Amino acid sequence: MKLRSPLFATGDSARKIEKALAGPSDAVILDLEDSVAAPQKDTARVLTAQMLPTSQRPGRIVRINPPGTQWYLADLAAIVPARPDAIMLPKCSCAADLLALDHHLEALEVANGIAPGTIKVLPIATETTASVLALPSMLNSRRLIGVCFGAEDLSADLGISPRRADLSYPSAITAARAQVLLAAAAAGLPAIDTPFPDPRNPDGLVREASEAAVDGFAGKLCIHPDQVAPVNAAFTPSPELQAWAAQVVAGFAANPDSGVFLLDGKMIDRPHLRLAERLLASAA
Repeated sequence: MKLRSPLFATGDSARKIEKALAGPSDAVILDLEDSVAAPQKDTARVLTAQMLPTSQRPGRIVRINPPGTQWYLADLAAIVPARPDAIMLPKCSCAADLLALDHHLEALEVANGIAPGTIKVLPIATETTASVLALPSMLNSRRLIGVCFGAEDLSADLGISPRRADLSYPSAITAARAQVLLAAAAAGLPAIDTPFPDPRNPDGLVREASEAAVDGFAGKLCIHPDQVAPVNAAFTPSPELQAWAAQVVAGFAANPDSGVFLLDGKMIDRPHLRLAERLLASAA
């Protein structure tokens, strides 16, 4: 599942769900959590479960309510029979949260005739300082397809603004962001960057998405349909970079026993091959 531009759509609006499912984002996150007020939780759950099967597009993800809330199990019981591609788990604070979700999903999959392990998990695992520190021990679930960085809730936990006036991150947010990249890479998972909060600032979005791609993120959460195209562009390697990657792969294919060769006068070794393969995969 490609995760360059997962787009949130509030789960209590049929119009927004339908528009998101038909749109160009790599994935759609139908939201039962933050964008849905408490009195509308039941309505959103039912509507999302009804509309999921109307689309077979790839990347149908549902953000349920957090563990420990009164809605968590009800969300799972309603959504699993609709066969989403993945569940987004918010407020994921430790490995036990992911283990419990795995057990709950497996029981519901079996009860609904779904092969165990079919429904994947995309956690937001940085919404508290405790969860950031627990990251290395969390990312070993068989269901994980990536890990999301969330700056807004983490900044609230720290008692600071998520961004400075120039839109740069405070030091603690920067440190947590780096921790996500390191933990995700160690687990062999893509890291997905926090949403850019202002849909009316396209220049700021392009700058932040481009920097995230350079830092090593594989995608960026989107909160408005207009953000999808620039985010997709930021996380798609340029034609020049794709051409370089293809030359690297072809060079090693032609010299399978070689650990190094020259390309345009520059030394290319096995780490370059791994980078080239990742670039080509992200461009596919």
